[in-house]
Amino acid sequence: MVTSEDSILKRGDLTDPNCPTRLVLDRIGDKWTVMVVTLLSDGPMRFTQLRTGIGGVAPKVLTQTLRAMERDGLVIRTAYPEVPPRVTYELTDLGHSLRGPVEAIADWSERNVNRILAARAAADQG
Repeated sequence: MVTSEDSILKRGDLTDPNCPTRLVLDRIGDKWTVMVVTLLSDGPMRFTQLRTGIGGVAPKVLTQTLRAMERDGLVIRTAYPEVPPRVTYELTDLGHSLRGPVEAIADWSERNVNRILAARAAADQG
């Protein structure tokens, strides 16, 4: 008998077009998700802090990103019963497990941005 725990521990197959792993890749490959994980790595933040820290993201897009991340179990949203209401966002254990891969991608991007821009410029000229 297969238990739900067995299905949770089963590894996906990215090369299978029907595997939900591709949905996960869409979520973690989204630039706003990467930015949220990066900012929340140091602890909980409010929406306006996240928006300011990211810069250039529309409130609607950030809201959609946070809701999707919450749905996927990456972020916890905590609303405090205060006036005015206060809401914070923080990474779950699963969200924290993304820190290493996100930091590696961010580091690679920062180290190679000039090479990528030079390759684009060369391709656009030729």
